[in-house]
Parts: sequence; structure tokens; C-alpha cells
Amino acid sequence: MMRLVAVAATESVLETVNAVYVSESRRVLATLIRLLGDFDAAEEALHDAFRAALEQWPRDGVPSNPRSWLVSAGRFKAIDGLRRQKRFDPLDEAGAAADIAVEPEVWSGDESVEDDRLRLIFTCCHPALAADAQVALTLREVCGLRTEEIANAFLTPAPTLAQRIVRAKAKIRDAKIPYQVPAREELAERLDTVLRVIYLVFNEGYAASSGSTVTRRDLSGEAIRLGRLLVDLLPEPEAMGLLALMLLHDSRRAARTSADGDVVLLDDQDRSLWDREQIGEGLRLVRQALSSQRFGAYTIQAAIAAVHADAREASATDWGEIVGLYDVLLRLNPSPVVELNRAVAVAMRDGPEAGLALVDAILARGDLGDYRLAHAARAELCRRLGRTSDARASFERALTLTRQEPERRLLERRLAELSK
Repeated sequence: MMRLVAVAATESVLETVNAVYVSESRRVLATLIRLLGDFDAAEEALHDAFRAALEQWPRDGVPSNPRSWLVSAGRFKAIDGLRRQKRFDPLDEAGAAADIAVEPEVWSGDESVEDDRLRLIFTCCHPALAADAQVALTLREVCGLRTEEIANAFLTPAPTLAQRIVRAKAKIRDAKIPYQVPAREELAERLDTVLRVIYLVFNEGYAASSGSTVTRRDLSGEAIRLGRLLVDLLPEPEAMGLLALMLLHDSRRAARTSADGDVVLLDDQDRSLWDREQIGEGLRLVRQALSSQRFGAYTIQAAIAAVHADAREASATDWGEIVGLYDVLLRLNPSPVVELNRAVAVAMRDGPEAGLALVDAILARGDLGDYRLAHAARAELCRRLGRTSDARASFERALTLTRQEPERRLLERRLAELSK
């Protein structure tokens, strides 16, 4: 009986270690980068810390502050490794235990652990790095996305993406790029890239590029947290606009999937499940950003999301206002994806034939040929017009481009319905 209890306790601790890894590993890594000053050393220290946790927590119990314990353990392991490399005498086990047992207060001075991820974002987004490397490095180091996931999001071969990350780390090390939030006079010029990175992190959480679930709540939640930190640090209109956009989209999360994990489209969602508190906060931020007259593309996107949030049922959506907002967005940020979204809104305002003409024009230019949502939109408009064979061909094309399982099931259901 005692052996069974011990086994159960050990399994419980192992589950705790796994849960702490999911929730805290990126925060621990960010703090270790600050303390050690090197990405690779910090990553190795992070893995050493969790190995130490797997060895010690089942024996000694889970510490009251796992994050601080892991930071202390990782820092000790890194310092010990450096001493060994320099042929110093190895530290004894008692010294190791004492170092790992450092109390949480050690990490709560002027350099706040909670701000380390924001420092890390500004380091990853330093202007000395190439733009694509800034985004890739931040998604990898701050958010913990696998290289393959980032590559899928950018339609880039994984080895190419991995090399960008390696080169970016080397640049930070060799150029001695500081691990800090820039001085206030430098913040504005660095803001655009930081906003773009947070937006891409949110997008991966809101609509996962691949996998078995529609959303990754850990990523969207982290993006919102980082957005809040950024607004507190630099309350610029576009920072508020981005936070509003994320809150308004995230407010629909509970209604976006069925109990079985299948996609529920916007028109079919139970709007009573939408988070009205998030919507209220998002609407206030949109109004505040728009009132500044210095808003940009994120604020306009948030305004579009606000129109959807204001509609208590799908039929009450003001599609005319949405089309007008997309017109503004196209002037601020012209892109084929914005054109596609506007085309869908035009279809809702003026009918599927008008929308289809715009979608076909985009595809005829050679734009978005490998973008699954363009083909899915075309398929849906063809279906509504009774053009079954065209709808089937476009659904099939979208299906070949879709890596997310719930989306694949939705497209397969649509194809099956066309055969009835």
C-alpha cells in the first residue's frame, strides 16, 4: 500500500512539473536570458533546471514558488558549468542545494521578473536584426513556438527559418544588443515591429496554423497579457488598438467551437457565450484610440471587430459600415488579404455574385493562390450561387492547403453537403 501511495505521489509531482513547464517555461527562460546574457546558455540552463526539478521535486516536494526555484536552479547550473569549463573546482552538493533554495524575494527587486518577457520582446525586435528574423526569434524564444510551427505560419521551409533564428541570436551576442526596454525617446520607432510580433502571436493562438484544435489559448492569452503590458508602458493609440482587436476577437472564443471541437462559423455562433466584459473593454479602447486621430491599421481592424461585437445577432450586422472600414484599412494597409476580407463583406452587403467577382479578380492576379481562406471563401460564394462544381473544386483546393484538423473537418462536411 505504501509503495502505491509513493508511486501516486510521484506521478502527481511529474504532472505538476509538466504543468509548470507549460505555464512558466517561457517566463523562466526570459529571466535566465537577463541573468546570463546569452540565449543559448539560458536555453540550456532552462532544460537543466527542469531536469533538476524532475529529480528533486518528487523527493523534496514542490516548492512554494516553482518559477523562482527554476530560475535559481538554472542560474546555478549555468554558473557551475562555466566554472567547470574554466577548470575551477566543482561545487559541492551542499552548495548546489543552497543555491537552488534561494527565496523568491531575490528575484523581485528593480528588475521585475514579470517584465522580463517584455524586455525580451524588445531585444528580439531590435532594429539591428532583419524584420523576418525579429518575428521568428520572438515567436520562438518568447512564446515557445516550434520552428516548424513558425515556418508553417510564414510558408517558409523549416531549415531556412531555423537559420534565421540562429543568425539572429548570433547577431544579438556579437553586437552586444542590450537586454532592456528602450529609453522612452526610442520606444515609438521600435513600436511597429513589437506590435506586429504580438499580433502574429495572437493570430497563432486565435486560429492555430495546424494541429487538432482551432485555438491555442496559451498563445492568445499571452499576446493579450503582453499587449496590456505594452499599453501600460507606452499608451499609444495603435497599442490600444491592437489590445482592443485581440480582446474583441478573443471574446468569441467560447462560441467558436462545438462540444466536439468542431468549427462554428460566425453566423452560427451562440452570441450569449461571447464575453461581454472583454467586449466592453475592447469597445472602450477602440473609442479611445480613434479619438486620438493618430490611429492606424490595428485600430481600424478593431473597429471592424467592434461592429460584429455590437450585433446581438448575425442579421443585425451593419455590413455597410464594415465595407467602409475596410476601404479605410485598404488605404492604410493595402494587401490581398485585406482585399479578400473586404470582398466577403461586400458579398454580405450586396450579394454573393458581387463578392465572387472581387475574389476571382484577386485570384486572377496570382495573389493568394496558396491561401486556404481565399479558396474557402470562393467555394462558399459559389455554393450560395448554386455553382456546385466550382464550389467543389474550390473546397477541394482549400482542403489541400489546410493543416488544422477542425478546419479540415468543416471543409469535408461542406464537400459532403454538395453531394446530397
